[in-house]
Amino acid sequence: MRIAVDAFGGDNAPLAIIKGAAAASKEFNVDITLTGKKEIIENIINDKQIEFSGNLKIIHTEDVITMHDDPTTIIKSNSNSSMALAFKEVANGEADAFVSAGSTGAVVVGGTLIIKRIKGIKRPALGGLIPSPDGHYMLMDMGANSECRPEMLCQFGIMSSVYLEKVEGVNSPKIGLLNIGTEDTKGDELRRESYKLLSEAPINFVGNVESREMPKGVCDGIITDGFTGNIALKLIEGTSTTFFKLIKQKLYKNAINKFAALILKKDLYSLKSMMDSSEVGGAPLLGVLKPVIKAHGSSDAKAIKNAIRQAIIFTEKDVIGTISKNI
Repeated sequence: MRIAVDAFGGDNAPLAIIKGAAAASKEFNVDITLTGKKEIIENIINDKQIEFSGNLKIIHTEDVITMHDDPTTIIKSNSNSSMALAFKEVANGEADAFVSAGSTGAVVVGGTLIIKRIKGIKRPALGGLIPSPDGHYMLMDMGANSECRPEMLCQFGIMSSVYLEKVEGVNSPKIGLLNIGTEDTKGDELRRESYKLLSEAPINFVGNVESREMPKGVCDGIITDGFTGNIALKLIEGTSTTFFKLIKQKLYKNAINKFAALILKKDLYSLKSMMDSSEVGGAPLLGVLKPVIKAHGSSDAKAIKNAIRQAIIFTEKDVIGTISKNI
């Protein structure tokens, strides 16, 4: 199996991307294709003595899409960028899956227009895994589609259910609809009509879920439009960061608290690890014809390694074939 990795996408590119790809190649015995500035990639590999297992392929380009570029430039002025070339490797069958920590918008556009949609899918969507007391739950859509129709949310529910079962190993995933109340009459027209469609879909739909219930892990998958989902995601990230800062302030307040911190150190690190996005890897773009994983923009080497792990399982479990059958 070969994974195409955008070596110049993300805040910590290219070093963290190269290190993560090398770690994945050794741990998962997978071939890697890196796209980007070849001389820089080779210099980093040599200077840092980074070793790859299996076959490493480097595709050169001087062009890189930044977070500030219009995402549509991936098929126009930036059609030879590191991200676009990685997409083309997958679209042409030269690689089995795609990973990038670059621009979310460009990943969505590239996935939709270069890889292309599964027949019958209205819009691809990003499904991110969020920590919960018993593991993780998927939030979908996280920002690919700010405006949605009921049939789109229904498809998000089907796709997330397939991914959770195939990749995350969840038996009969519980899928809920994010809403302002649990009754089926709650919410705007989008939510009410989506509820009806999800109730008839071939999934384990458990009804409406209020936002305060999300962190408790009451569902395996939470479905919403991309606008609401992105706000929810960033609120969760901000709350988590603030929570740990407050804990740190309290633990360093006085000598007694510092002593308590030493006793609790192992458990606190374990809790922090649960909330660490690098443990998950990235968010799958579901609804396109090949596996696409969007890693967080601030991904370190560990996150990239785990994003590649996701891409491998995504491919091996034939998630796309199962989604196609269900749609």
